This record gives sequence, C-alpha cells and structure tokens, in this order.
Amino acid sequence: MPACLLNGEPADRIPVTDRGLGYGDGLFRTVLLKQGRPTLWHWHWQCLLHDCAALGLPLPAESVLLAELAQLAAALPLAVGKIVLTRGSGARGYAMPQPMVPTRLVSVAGFAPQPCPDGVTVRWCRLELASQPRLAGVKHLNRLENVLARAEWDDPAIREGLLCDAEGWLTEACACNVFVDFGSHVATPLLDRCGVAGAARACLLDRLADCLGRPVRVERIARAAVGEAQGLWLCNSVVGVLPVRRLDALAFGLPDSARVAADILAAA
Repeated sequence: MPACLLNGEPADRIPVTDRGLGYGDGLFRTVLLKQGRPTLWHWHWQCLLHDCAALGLPLPAESVLLAELAQLAAALPLAVGKIVLTRGSGARGYAMPQPMVPTRLVSVAGFAPQPCPDGVTVRWCRLELASQPRLAGVKHLNRLENVLARAEWDDPAIREGLLCDAEGWLTEACACNVFVDFGSHVATPLLDRCGVAGAARACLLDRLADCLGRPVRVERIARAAVGEAQGLWLCNSVVGVLPVRRLDALAFGLPDSARVAADILAAA
C-alpha cells in the first residue's frame, strides 16, 4: 500500500463526502521520483498551475508538495508519487461548497520499471473521446473514458491503445501522450478539445526540436496519416518513451526521434 499524507497528515482514507469521490471534482498528476527527487518537476508544476486554474481550485504552495513527496519517498531509491487535489467535502448537489476547504492527497509507492528497448505493440481503441474544450489538457479525476478504453483488451502483449476523438483525430493513448515521426517533422496531437497534456509531452515540446534538428509541431493528426509515418512513440513522466513497433497490422522501425526523446526525459 502506498504511503499517504492527507492534508499533510498520515492517512489511509478520505471522507465519504469528498467531492473528488462523489463527482470527480478534482485533478491529479503522477511523478517519478529518483532518490526522493521529483523528475520533470518544472513541467509538472506548470501542469498543476494550468489544471488548477481550469477547475478553479487553489494550488498548494510548491514547497509543501515537494516536502511531502520527499518525506514519503525518503527510503525509496525509485518511486512513483501521486498528487491529488479535490474541492473538498460538501453537501449533496453540484453547487460548489462555500467556503471551499480543498483536499490535498499525496501518496508514494515503490516502482520497478519495465524497459522496452525493442518497442511495444499497441492497438486502436474503439472508444471515441468526447469533446469538451474547457477540460482539454486537464488531468481531472473523471477518467472513465480511459478506463473503458483500457478494458477493450486483456492481451498482455499489447502495451497500450491509441484513442481518437469523435471526428477521427488521433488524440492520445490510454495513459500516454503520442508523438508521430513523419520524417520531415515530428508531430504530437493538438489537445484543444480533449485529452491530457502530460508533463513529459511539455518537456519534449520545449527541448526536442533543438536536440533533434527537425521541427516538432502540435497539429491535428488523422488516423489514416499514422500509417504513413516513419515511426511513432508514446511517452509519460513515469515510463519515459515507449517506441511503437507494431500498431495492429502495421509494423514500424525505431526512429531516431524516440531515442533522442528518451535521452531528454532521462536527463530532465
């Protein structure tokens, strides 16, 4: 069981009236910790700033979150931390509680990575992501679409599933962001309607183009265009980069962009 702090105090339960449980009224971010130090923290913090602003939630002091992560991860050489922020408890109904007393839940658990140097197999998911521009990019607690998409397969040989929106535009994977290498440039989907904008994605958008020597663009990517790519890869802040070797019946090589991206995330 992960070690947890609820509003700074050790705990293993939350009130049944918490709106995060009742309505998904909150957000979370997942952080890889090495020797107690959060990796990609600059970008995680920017994501938290964005998400809290989008939901109208107060953001705890950065020093508080860092101290709690360090406290929980002190004895773990490699760990995964989770920061959950909710609007706190309230009466029945959707109206926001006044005054708002937010909930802060920080947890940490040991982590054993599963490297995939030869790449992974993925599939297209049948589920289509709904459009909600106001929540686009936010890692809110309403993750039913991801849960249902992940339930579409149980083959352990398939690592991930790719998701499109209702108009057929590639958006993300179940638990990762997606980058597609077209040769002339590398692209990642525009997340202005749905999808989660991860910290690893943000880091790579800042640094990959300079390191790679090719443009890296945020753009709409049609499902059919993926089959014409030189390669594609997935990323998140915990697993790093996962090169895709097979997408259903399509086979891909390992593009140099995946290697460069992996090096960037490992050093960040």
